[in-house]
Amino acid sequence: MQIEIITQADDELHQAFQRLVPQLTQNNPPPTPDFLQTLLREASSTLLVARNAANEIVGALSLTVYRVPTGVRSIIEDVIVEQSARGQGIGVALMQKAIEIAKAKGASNIALTSNPLRVEANQLYLKLGFQKRATNAYQLKL
Repeated sequence: MQIEIITQADDELHQAFQRLVPQLTQNNPPPTPDFLQTLLREASSTLLVARNAANEIVGALSLTVYRVPTGVRSIIEDVIVEQSARGQGIGVALMQKAIEIAKAKGASNIALTSNPLRVEANQLYLKLGFQKRATNAYQLKL
């Protein structure tokens, strides 16, 4: 397995997200090639992918590191591992790389949210040392 930072959106990346996103959510469509290009141009965003021994993309996550008046924060979003590749340490490797990058960029913590129905994912986050926060989470649909 190999973890890499993506810097170019190509057809392989687009096709991987066509396959991966429906395994994460039915609420949002997979990204278009243009959306992937825009994401990769964002200085605060890092897109990581995991490749298997056959060099196929089998996992991904997005890390955002940003500044606020009280410090440097980070958030991990859209952690996806191909259903057939789960249980092989891919999620752990992606998360560890994201943690390493966030630390290197000066982040004081990493936030993430996860659907309670994603039992294995939630167990992974706890195993890696994430703590469930007692907070009011709010959202405004735009």
